[in-house]
Amino acid sequence: MKIAIYIYNGITMLDAIGPYEVLRNIRGAEVFFVAEKKREIKADSNFVHLVAKYDFDDVSSADILIIPGSTITFIREMKNKKLLNWIKRVDKTTKWTISVCSGSLILASTGLLRGLKATSHWKPINLLKEYGAIPTRERMVVEGKYITAAGVSAGIDMALYLSDKIVGEKETKAIQLIIEYDPKPIYNSGNYSNASEEVVKMAEVKLAMEAKKEIGFLDFLQSGKTILKIK
Repeated sequence: MKIAIYIYNGITMLDAIGPYEVLRNIRGAEVFFVAEKKREIKADSNFVHLVAKYDFDDVSSADILIIPGSTITFIREMKNKKLLNWIKRVDKTTKWTISVCSGSLILASTGLLRGLKATSHWKPINLLKEYGAIPTRERMVVEGKYITAAGVSAGIDMALYLSDKIVGEKETKAIQLIIEYDPKPIYNSGNYSNASEEVVKMAEVKLAMEAKKEIGFLDFLQSGKTILKIK
C-alpha cells in the first residue's frame, strides 16, 4: 500500500501527520513524503520542519494520495501548475485521492472535484465553488474515490474511515487504540455551526494573524481577492 503525502512550505502539520499516524499502521503501508523538490519543509507555525526525501520525479503513482492544507499558502499551491499536473498524473493511479482542510482547494483547482460535493476548513470553504465543486459543511465528504475532510483534526477521522475500508473494523479499532484516539473536548466549539459569533470572530482574528506571517501574503492582498471572507 503506497501512500504519498504532499508537503510544502507553510503546511499545517497536523493535516499531514494526523492521517500519517493512522495510515502508517496499516499492514504493508509505505509512506512517502513528497515535495516539489527534495528539501526541508517548514510548517505554518515556523516551529516544526519535515524533510522531503522524495520529489515529483521519484513518485508518479500511489494507492493513496493525500493533499494537506495550510493557513494561507495553499493559495500559492493552487497556482503551481507543476504541482497540479503532478496531482492529476498520480490521481490516475490511485485507489483514493484525499485532502485535509484547505487541501481540498488545492485538489479542486486541478478540476478533479468538479461537480462533486466537497468540504474544507470553515473559513475558505466557499472558494470551492470557484472550481466547480459543491461546498458541503460536513466533517468528511466521500465522493467515489475522493474524500475531503474539514479542518485539521478531521483528517484523523478521515484516515480511520479509510483504514476501515482497506483493512476492516478489527484492525482499524486496533489502530485507533494504538494512537489512543478518544477525543473528549472540554468545549463544544470545534464545529463552525456550534461556535458562538464571539468565538468565530476571535478565531478569524487568530487566523488572520497567522496568515499575515505567511510568505506571499502581501502579494495575495494586492490581488484584490477576499479569500478569508465567509459568504
